[in-house]
Amino acid sequence: MSLFGGKSHGTTGAAPGSSSKVSTPSPPNSSGTAKSESKTAPRALDEKQEQYYKLKSRLHRKLVDQLDITKVSSGDADLRKEVRELVVGLVDQENALLNFNEKQRLIEEVLDETFGLGPLETLLSDPLISDILINGPKTCYIERKGRLELTNVQFRDNQHLLHIIDKIVSAVGRRCDETCPLVDARLRDGSRFNAVIPPLAIDGPSVSIRRFGRDPITWDNYVSFGSVVPQMVEFLHWCVEAALNILIVGGTGSGKTTLLNNLSSFIPVEERIVTIEDAAELSLRQPHVVRLETRPANIEGKGQITIRELLINALRMRPDRIVVGECRGPETLDMLQAMNTGHDGSLTTVHANSTRDAVQRVETMVMMSGFELPVKAIRQQFASAIHLIVQAQRLTGGPRKVTTVTEVQGMEGDVITMQDIFRFEQLGIDEKGRAFGQFVATGIRPTFLERLKSAGCQVDPSIFERQVFPIVNRD
Repeated sequence: MSLFGGKSHGTTGAAPGSSSKVSTPSPPNSSGTAKSESKTAPRALDEKQEQYYKLKSRLHRKLVDQLDITKVSSGDADLRKEVRELVVGLVDQENALLNFNEKQRLIEEVLDETFGLGPLETLLSDPLISDILINGPKTCYIERKGRLELTNVQFRDNQHLLHIIDKIVSAVGRRCDETCPLVDARLRDGSRFNAVIPPLAIDGPSVSIRRFGRDPITWDNYVSFGSVVPQMVEFLHWCVEAALNILIVGGTGSGKTTLLNNLSSFIPVEERIVTIEDAAELSLRQPHVVRLETRPANIEGKGQITIRELLINALRMRPDRIVVGECRGPETLDMLQAMNTGHDGSLTTVHANSTRDAVQRVETMVMMSGFELPVKAIRQQFASAIHLIVQAQRLTGGPRKVTTVTEVQGMEGDVITMQDIFRFEQLGIDEKGRAFGQFVATGIRPTFLERLKSAGCQVDPSIFERQVFPIVNRD
């Protein structure tokens, strides 16, 4: 008989390898028996879970005591193989009542604790998972194909989860402790990592991982997913090549960073690009790229370097293009001024629910710069700096679309005038609960059409005629 029972297929709360079976209730006339069994079953599962964690911790401590890094090979694959053999021997010494599958699972988990990020390794190895959301050590959700799911992944306790957080942030020169309970970082694959720990997180450490797939999403993927149509991709290619300033807007999880990364692929390879981010996520393919990343304050509250400071410094670095991962504060004013003073072709993103909301959000962020500028002056700066606004949106059921491509035409009185060139029109919800619709050209030609032609772009004016474009469905 196995100490931990069969493999769990139930909800969160069962230990790895614990049984998902529960006792069958007794008939009503056997008073109190069913109620007693219902209380005993969860208690037994908790005891088995605790035994499992103690066994794994004991094996990990023995491994650390016996492992001599100087006597093993330097290659990662060979190192893991040699350590695996050592762990197998330690498991056999324990004489625990484990079946073959449970032993293999235990060995892999000890190796993950040693070489990787513990329970996270299983989730990080699944390419279909786009988000990992941890609410304390016992609750972990994932997003797969646009839908949230509860997993049975657990950490031993708060200290175990804090250890994994520290392992991640220390690798990129950051820290997360009581004096700095908020942290942004990145994983080895470029995924965005955020952690909030007590005392700010009341129910235990909270972790959010926004993943980048192993295979980056390309424009072909956008088209095959039905997120855009080829005519829109061609138009965006012209706009980037002609050095128009483009603002990408959208809500959380709408795909702004991925869209920014793909738009940057249209920048000519001979240009010098400076990227500025809070946590480096962009992966530009051009050879001449300078990547800058902000730095948080140290334990004494000194040494912080903000996006605004990096942006001001970037103007001295002779950039052809400036790409800011996201404008979320006073750096917005400096970004607009850079766009207005010879750094055409710059790209950035802003959190906003629509193109019109983006204008109001930029106004608010410029006011945060400390300069008391009149609203009309801010709008004039915006209208002069931004040529195109591209909105990304996550629709009902999870599909992400480029919902509007909007030209900023200028000012009429105190109002910024804008016109949609392409638009996604939602027609309904399908039987899977996913929004569907069609892409249309509004029939409006952009006023910068001559600028595109003078930049050498082979513009096909027929794509601006009012029409509905055929869409390629994901399924």
